[in-house]
Amino acid sequence: MTTHPYRDGHRDLGRLQDQGQDRSQERDQGQDRSQGGDRGQVAMEYLGFLPLLLLVAMAAIQLGLAAYAASQAGTASRAGARTAASVDARGSGQTNARDAVSDWVEEGGFRYRQRGGQDITVTVRVKVPSVVPGLDDWWAERSTTMPNEKSRIGF
Repeated sequence: MTTHPYRDGHRDLGRLQDQGQDRSQERDQGQDRSQGGDRGQVAMEYLGFLPLLLLVAMAAIQLGLAAYAASQAGTASRAGARTAASVDARGSGQTNARDAVSDWVEEGGFRYRQRGGQDITVTVRVKVPSVVPGLDDWWAERSTTMPNEKSRIGF
């Protein structure tokens, strides 16, 4: 036991406080052993919070997939428009657009639309893969317009 002289301005107050703390610690330890105390409380709080953490993680993954699908749709529309508008391009615009998309994104759904005369506009829709149940009807759509080289030459 340590004494702290002149704690809070009183000579014996430090010793009395230390004795009181020792007794309360002994009493608390005795309760923990006999009744179980608060053991496991943090684990239970974590288990209660875990579904919310999982929901936030799934939403973040779903948002990332949506951004990736939008990027893939933009890449495909540019490839399709470039091919459709070019004089010396090989293949069709739809084939090159389809080749520009990842296979696992394409499997969900791929829509190609081309229109134009002097300018070629290609629109590609890609179905967003879903990891969250109930969000199966998201589509990412991107359009690209390029000047038609064929119309200038007379094709």
